[in-house]
Amino acid sequence: MTRDSTETPPAGGPTLQPAPDDAREVAASEDGSLDPLELLPVPEAAEENPIAMSAFTETLPEDTLPETEFLSHATPSGRPAEIDPDKLDPDALKVIHRLLSHGHQAYLVGGCVRDLMLGRKPKDFDIATSAHPGEVRAIFRNCRLIGRRFRLAHIYFKGGKIIEVSTFRANPTELDAANGAPEVETGAENGEEGNEAEESQDLLITHDNVFGTAEQDARRRDFTMNGLFYDVAEGQVIDYVRGRRDIDERYIRTIGDPEIRMREDPVRILRAVRFAAKLGLDIESRTYAAMEGAVEDLPRCAPARLLEETFRLIRGGVAAPTLRLLSALDALKVLLPPVAAYFKEHGRRGQDTFYAYAEALDRRVASGEPLDDAILLAALLVPIAQTAPVVESQDPAERPSVAQAIEDLLAEFVQSARLPRRIAERCRLLLISQRTLTGERRRRTGAFRRHPLFNDALIVFEISVEATGKYREALEAWKRGELPPLKPSEGATEAGGEAPRKRRRRRRRGGRKVGAGEGASSAAAGGAEASGGEASDAGDSGDSDDAGDDADSGADSDGDSESDPG
Repeated sequence: MTRDSTETPPAGGPTLQPAPDDAREVAASEDGSLDPLELLPVPEAAEENPIAMSAFTETLPEDTLPETEFLSHATPSGRPAEIDPDKLDPDALKVIHRLLSHGHQAYLVGGCVRDLMLGRKPKDFDIATSAHPGEVRAIFRNCRLIGRRFRLAHIYFKGGKIIEVSTFRANPTELDAANGAPEVETGAENGEEGNEAEESQDLLITHDNVFGTAEQDARRRDFTMNGLFYDVAEGQVIDYVRGRRDIDERYIRTIGDPEIRMREDPVRILRAVRFAAKLGLDIESRTYAAMEGAVEDLPRCAPARLLEETFRLIRGGVAAPTLRLLSALDALKVLLPPVAAYFKEHGRRGQDTFYAYAEALDRRVASGEPLDDAILLAALLVPIAQTAPVVESQDPAERPSVAQAIEDLLAEFVQSARLPRRIAERCRLLLISQRTLTGERRRRTGAFRRHPLFNDALIVFEISVEATGKYREALEAWKRGELPPLKPSEGATEAGGEAPRKRRRRRRRGGRKVGAGEGASSAAAGGAEASGGEASDAGDSGDSDDAGDDADSGADSDGDSESDPG
């Protein structure tokens, strides 16, 4: 039987204490001997006196962070180290050594221990310690405290490297149980309304600013595989939550009752999905059932946290498998409503198209190419943008738009999820420019190529071509510096299907002639301009005259390039 329940601390054990408001508390030396390390200047809090980043990234003297010769393959107990010391980060080991030398507990914790036990290379190394944030800052000159709800210490090294140090914490519900908190009275007994009594029994964690012990810190974490500590001095893994067993069995399992843990923080649904896809692990059945039940609580989480976790799924190169899992859990309607609506409207064919884009994006990320968030989001939204009807305003002063569902999604991200407006606008312009790259919408080639977003738009276009196999000739033409032939609009046709018939280009009323630049482009395209009847379709007349407007009306190409790349 697994030991899933969260136990209260044993009698006589360390008492829980709330974190102080002033995180700079430091115990003064009582023996009178002054350690030279204690004389290092302590930086002020970030919000009180911001410090130049160069103060954190400078190279520290050798005596401030001693070498790690105390670590060897043979532990003091004589047993071999469970994790090869050569695989540990030397800067993290130096931080641990200094904390130990000042009388504090300090362990590697969380993802780095999990990854090392799975035979993977950790992305970073985090440390948990018994030292309070102010004590950590007093020990390390290259330290800065961050966070408001709970202070974390960031220790900076040369090259912008950061080692994160957190103080042992306890689960606040465990604190209430330890203090013998009385049960909540019913509304009839205390005169409160029933809904207020229900709110008082709400499991959602809104504060966890509570210090605790190492065991309590392990038990407050989300999954057993993330609750492992590694004692580098002893060379042993400390397992309070049976995480080693679940790693060996390759299971993702919550610490304690999965129903309670998922209700405490529904964002754990996204974390479980990400770990399952990234690490190739299975989600334990009770944990998965609890995830299904907690999906309805996702809207209660901070939108910024949901958006950040969603971007983590995409940035990690596992967008396709994680989005499949989220779709099975019916969570896309909360995270990406346009995608959920697209699936409902287009069925299996729409899902296959969307996941083809996600898989192409994953391959691009796996290749190591750095992609910003605007490119990642745009690559996933391209199939939705292609199937939505395009309505172009005939007013040249009005900016082009994408599908209304996408416009609403980006606006919601900016307003409530704190997505930077520049990322949302870049994503919108990248989607608009895809119609120019495919040849559906003609713009002045020179101005379009000089647009700052042209290279990013071409990356999204390459992902689209890889996903669908369409427009490969147009992609090669853009790469060669040529102008691809103008193609008819596909209207509401999805990724695939027959191309519409070529239609004769309608002559413009008023006797205005097409500019010389457009005429040269048409000649270079080998007469393919005649296939551009899409520009004169009803509802798209604004696009038909873009080239003429650029050439004849005196529109500044620079202004055109800055506001609308497509």
